[in-house]
Amino acid sequence: MNSRLPIAPPTWHAELHLGFASRAGRSVLRENRHLGPLRVQKALYPEGEGVCQAILLHPPSGIAGGDQLHIAVTVDAAAQAQITTPGAGKWYRSGGTEASQHIKFNVAAGAALEWLPQESIVFDGAIARMDTRVQLAADSRYIGWDILCLGRAAAGERFENGHFDLFCRVDRAGQPIWLERGGFAGNDAMLHSPAGWAGATVCGTLLCSFPELPQQAAALLEACRAIAPVDAASHALTALPGILVARYLGDNSEAARQWFADIWKTLRPACIGRPAVLPRIWNT
Repeated sequence: MNSRLPIAPPTWHAELHLGFASRAGRSVLRENRHLGPLRVQKALYPEGEGVCQAILLHPPSGIAGGDQLHIAVTVDAAAQAQITTPGAGKWYRSGGTEASQHIKFNVAAGAALEWLPQESIVFDGAIARMDTRVQLAADSRYIGWDILCLGRAAAGERFENGHFDLFCRVDRAGQPIWLERGGFAGNDAMLHSPAGWAGATVCGTLLCSFPELPQQAAALLEACRAIAPVDAASHALTALPGILVARYLGDNSEAARQWFADIWKTLRPACIGRPAVLPRIWNT
């Protein structure tokens, strides 16, 4: 009898393709295709049939060196979709090969997409890349955020080795309204510089874009600036042409997510046209 266990593949290559459509006023998950350990179990409707919620699952619970994740989401005309995650993502120490996550969102005319993941924790020694691209129609709507934690602060770990690259682009009607590119190595001087991370370990960015934003930007900024992170971390909000941006820089991922959630509660009625309903999965 051969008792040897199967040899696990050295890396995971995973893909997830989701498509949302509006049918008789109900937003439905019309496409749900996956390859490898990346999937959505089923469509959820925590606030009625108008918004289809999908919880993105990655069963390995972490991304190791050489892993490649590709997520593609299309929201058809007039559909409304919300995507979140059940827990923090983890980027593990690499043995030398780069891990990557590539996200492509396409939001059609009159549609809305909310991208509300929990934080991503970058372990010391990780070598990784995050690439996010959002294509918006002239009258579509989008709210999304990302929170990045360098090192496992609870264990006293700092990001002293490895490398991390970031890229984010948002286009509306084929024209860029947000473009950000960054990269840093472990113990990079920018992690300690006042012009960079200023010694902080958690950084977050929230983006919100919808057609009526130029007319509502001043009032929304005033309301959102009245909200501060509970840990008194550095933060800022600004309205650029076509997009509102919120930034967090501190040392508490829970405080960052709570601040973003509080801002989202203010922005969502204006952007999506619905009151905020917190995803139940965040409480489990």
